[in-house]
Amino acid sequence: MSTLNPPELAEKVTSHGFSKAAGVRIAHLEPGKVELILPRRDDLLQFAGHFHGGVIAALADQAAGIAVTSKLPQGKIGVTVEFKVNFLASADGDEIIARAEAIQVGGTIGVATIEVFTKNENSERRCAFGTATMRAVDLPKAFS
Repeated sequence: MSTLNPPELAEKVTSHGFSKAAGVRIAHLEPGKVELILPRRDDLLQFAGHFHGGVIAALADQAAGIAVTSKLPQGKIGVTVEFKVNFLASADGDEIIARAEAIQVGGTIGVATIEVFTKNENSERRCAFGTATMRAVDLPKAFS
């Protein structure tokens, strides 16, 4: 079996683009599983003061990609080919947490499930659930 991608790759990926701008941080990572946290900020909210659905979906997608990528051989990264999210409740907490698990990873396709939770100091509740299919592609040279 090939050597899997190192955890440092996930840190590199989240230090660019949307993840960096939004303030996403990795709370936990192991092969096939990741937990991402995104703190509440006014620019991430919709009109009623809850996390915007697009932000929730983006965090879920990022988590799925990291979960699948962490099970791929070095030099490969998972990119989204299909993604579905169900919004279950408003995300009105101080942060949202995406927990993803790669449930099947093959040579070219990986599938992950994602649960997103809204959390404040007293409670945590599920606000979204999703699935994602990722295709393994060559890692861009900038991330090698």
